[in-house]
Amino acid sequence: MGTVVNLNKFRKQKQKAERQKQAETNRRLHGRTKAERAREALQKKQLEPSVDKARLESTTEPDDSND
Repeated sequence: MGTVVNLNKFRKQKQKAERQKQAETNRRLHGRTKAERAREALQKKQLEPSVDKARLESTTEPDDSND
């Protein structure tokens, strides 16, 4: 006679394995570590003032004399 298997436990183990596999896939596709996000934010913060200084201002105003 075979061993008795609790189908609820088997089903839950299978679902857990599938969720872990999906989570691993999502981490590879979308995930970044907290350090990576912080480093990117710092670089953006440091670059922003130099970009603002280099911005060209428009010398001509739009012509609204069509009224």
